[in-house]
Amino acid sequence: MAVSVDKVYKTVLFILNKEQRGYVTPAEFNSVAEQVQFQIFESYFPDGNQQYRKDQTNSQNDTEFFNMFKDIEYKLHPFEEDSNFTYDAVGDVFSTNANVYKIGEVVSNYTDVNPIINSTTQLVSKAEFNKISRSKLTAPNKKNPLFFTGNAGGALTLSITPTPNSITVNTILTPTPPNWGFTIGGLGQYVYNANASTDFELDVSEQSLLILEILKYFGIVINDPTIIQAASQEAQQMEINEKS
Repeated sequence: MAVSVDKVYKTVLFILNKEQRGYVTPAEFNSVAEQVQFQIFESYFPDGNQQYRKDQTNSQNDTEFFNMFKDIEYKLHPFEEDSNFTYDAVGDVFSTNANVYKIGEVVSNYTDVNPIINSTTQLVSKAEFNKISRSKLTAPNKKNPLFFTGNAGGALTLSITPTPNSITVNTILTPTPPNWGFTIGGLGQYVYNANASTDFELDVSEQSLLILEILKYFGIVINDPTIIQAASQEAQQMEINEKS
């Protein structure tokens, strides 16, 4: 479940007003909100590695709702998908315009043979690829294909040898920037426009952290969680009043 960009913005405004720290425009909020969302998103990877190492030493309490590694994995699920890569015969590469943050498993599908071969494809650097390919003993084949990544006109490219008929690529996508969209009211005020807005793509459990991190950018440090709760309730009431 995503986090409401409207609720976060109104909570931030409520706290800024309570602390007499001025006003934050939608443009200022959107800029900081994008940075904070990406900052939290990036933290999942080192945090996940740390929890995975704990799992390996059996120090992680593996229960259904209290496994930290699984919790982080769950938060990444909305960003995981099989991205569509198309083949460019001129460059002999597969490319995508998807906003890919990380590449997971790549499977090369060779449908021109019988039986069909679907091979997990190993990622190597271009230098490693050239070195491996020069040896007849280690040269890639349809059962053991290799690939390296590149960039063409802003598109991520995969150079795979031998060239498959198609590929299946598991990826982690970069989150879409949040946006608090608005129209201008009769008094010149900003009026929330849901149709022009984009919610945070992070899990709803990150709402308080989002608010706290955004406030830090504006010089506010909140140590009392009840302030966040009260401000969130106030923002929710404001939203209900607007719809009534």
